[in-house]
Amino acid sequence: MLPNPTLDQLQVFLTVAETGSFSAASRALNRAQSVVSYTIANLEAQLEVPLFERSGARQPKLTEAGKAMLEDARRILGDLQVMRARVKSLREGLEAEVSVAISVMVPSRAMVAVLHEFRERFPSVSLNLNVGELGMVMDLVLSGKASIGIGGAVLKQDDSIITERIGHSFMLPVAAPNHPLARIDRPLTLGDVREEVQLVVTDASGLTKGRDFNVLSYKKWRVSDIATKHQLIKAGLGWGGLPASIMHDDLRSGALVHLDLDAYEQGEYPIYSVRQLANPPGPAASWMIDAFRARLSHCPNQAAFHAEMAELQQPATPLAAE
Repeated sequence: MLPNPTLDQLQVFLTVAETGSFSAASRALNRAQSVVSYTIANLEAQLEVPLFERSGARQPKLTEAGKAMLEDARRILGDLQVMRARVKSLREGLEAEVSVAISVMVPSRAMVAVLHEFRERFPSVSLNLNVGELGMVMDLVLSGKASIGIGGAVLKQDDSIITERIGHSFMLPVAAPNHPLARIDRPLTLGDVREEVQLVVTDASGLTKGRDFNVLSYKKWRVSDIATKHQLIKAGLGWGGLPASIMHDDLRSGALVHLDLDAYEQGEYPIYSVRQLANPPGPAASWMIDAFRARLSHCPNQAAFHAEMAELQQPATPLAAE
């Protein structure tokens, strides 16, 4: 007789493999450890192959057969999630509320335009909006506190999350015009910035713990949010990187100046829509993703931004004498 494992057995098997022990799996599944062990034993009996090596090891280790079965279990359970998600989207109508997490890397003009049209199109739908930086978007989607996220770097790969690139942004190193670095009339070196205070945002999500991005100075002031960082840089208390969308007007007015610092990585950052595989967006949330895609896919790239700033800094051409 051909083996016919149940979905529950596959879920238990996958949980043991991913958590690394029967006791951890029992906690994750809220079942007794004996039930977890019994389920795995039954699955192995049905398949007629051992899935875990138990002798001589403190923690169960996948056998070669177990490693092969693990990929099949992930695929089968993933297909089940897709089916459940499709049924949910067919069964449910317009959402009562949309919870969205938006990164500070998203241009504020685009965000305001999308939300303004959202209010006009879906007047009966409540909105729960969180705006933050770094890992906050991914953290809120993973925890279920946000149904969709619009954000930057994907800091954690997870099979339960669907990401789709919908645009781009970029960071630039800046300082106030009276800052010592802004007064150096040449490209800056690492030696120039090492002893200057660099303002750095701390990631409250914990997803980037132990990792710093473009932190070059020995002296660091850590702040909780990008808005505070922006204001402190404008006040001349330090230098740092800011999203182009936030400092665009400041560069135009001269309240901030771009620092010519090759050591600072200034590549474009992709912006993604993020959602859980098992929790597909309803009509209102789907419209919001499409609306952000329409606006962010046409944002100016880094070269165009620099060209605009360079043009603004050119001296005015004198009028020809009559």
